[in-house]
Amino acid sequence: MSIFDSIRFVKDNKYIYKILINGKWLESSTKKTFEIKSPADGSLIAEAQKASKRDAGKTVKAAFNAKTKIANMDASERGKILDKMGNLLEEHKDEFINVICRESGKTIKLAQGEVHASIERLHYASDEAKEIRGEFIKGDIAGKRNSMGMVVRQPLGVLLAITPFNYPLFTGIAKIAPGIAVGNSIVVKPASADPICLLMFGRIMQEAGLPDGVLNIITGSSSEIGDYLCSHPQIDMISFTGSSEVGKHIASIAGMKKLHLELGGKAPAIVLEDCNLDIAVKEVATGSLKFSGQRCDSISRVLVVESIANNFVKGILKEVENWKFGDPRKPENVIGPLINEAAAKRVEELVSDAIKKGAKLLYGGKRYEHGYFEPTVLDFVNRDMKIAWEETFGPVITIIRVKDYEEAIELANESEYGLDACIFTKDIDKAFDAAQRIEAGSVHINAHPTHGLGMFPFGGDESSGVGREGIKYSIEDMSKVHVMVLHSHKE
Repeated sequence: MSIFDSIRFVKDNKYIYKILINGKWLESSTKKTFEIKSPADGSLIAEAQKASKRDAGKTVKAAFNAKTKIANMDASERGKILDKMGNLLEEHKDEFINVICRESGKTIKLAQGEVHASIERLHYASDEAKEIRGEFIKGDIAGKRNSMGMVVRQPLGVLLAITPFNYPLFTGIAKIAPGIAVGNSIVVKPASADPICLLMFGRIMQEAGLPDGVLNIITGSSSEIGDYLCSHPQIDMISFTGSSEVGKHIASIAGMKKLHLELGGKAPAIVLEDCNLDIAVKEVATGSLKFSGQRCDSISRVLVVESIANNFVKGILKEVENWKFGDPRKPENVIGPLINEAAAKRVEELVSDAIKKGAKLLYGGKRYEHGYFEPTVLDFVNRDMKIAWEETFGPVITIIRVKDYEEAIELANESEYGLDACIFTKDIDKAFDAAQRIEAGSVHINAHPTHGLGMFPFGGDESSGVGREGIKYSIEDMSKVHVMVLHSHKE
């Protein structure tokens, strides 16, 4: 027997996963399902419920009715539940690692890292629940000597969390854990490509003692239930991670809801002539190729000063040879497939467009069956090529040669995106100058962008979104300021 038996059943020799509404694991009202396939070989892993608007309505109602349960729970009790979630996830980590590998196409090492980070995030959220603070304001600073204000943070109510495929467990937990810590009830809509790990986590949360209805998970077509959920009047906040196109659409229909939108990125890596070339090469390769470049913080364009460009390219070509490509289930491979064949075809189109317009293909560039795309190096990319501007989301190192530091800064800021950036230099003055002038949510010095557990706030500007996530910062985003003013009428 497994604790996950209740979230699924077997039909025609395949698992059918259910949805979680008000503490019960159910089939969709229409009994319709959709397939979840392995990116590694295209084989069928399982099926999940294709929920209807009727199901979505029940999900929101359950969260709305349960919001007082979690809001009125002592912070210390919410912290204990979050700690227990972390402990249970640790206990079942091998099952989660296996599922993430199968449904997302991640290598074992990447899946292990994601599960470990998820466990740590839950324990940090437990601490956060007990560290939510307000403030006291004396009225005499504004000539109101006989008044005083107490400012506290309260939960927003019902949070809608819409998660992406690239970190199917961690991104979900990065939204769920602080949401619970501050006292919100939550509706989760996982990515349809790989929803199983979050469904499994729903069972973990039940085992940890989370009251029924506080956490609800619904799967299905975004076109069918996504707009319904985002425009529902009983949803108080939407936390979405995904494409800029979808994020802008959500903003257009959400109405008077609080929004956190972590959207696309086109992170520049500026490589200056005085950098440590070995560090720059390794960091750029890692930032561009990790999880096949399917990360919003992936390095998507490398702005290299011409005087060192040839040496940098030589280093990159040597480094890319270490990035073994193939079936992610084999431990020697560090780059596996993209999430599906359509994603690989899109990367192929961007690479082909660049080559037609004069870019030099130095390595890779070939697409294979089932969404595999070779690690690729393009040199002499210019402004006329789509890949210089569009989010790549593939394992491509895109090299743009610039004449100097100022041109690199100018080009970095021409993008519509503003999520992450990095610069490689030994000049501390240029490093801090760039960090302040580059228009991005975060700028990393001598390292590729990475968000990790969220110790530092992360999020984007412009087409990269609104709001910030991270330890402490998610609590602020997922709560509201409430003010109580006491007045004395003493003469």
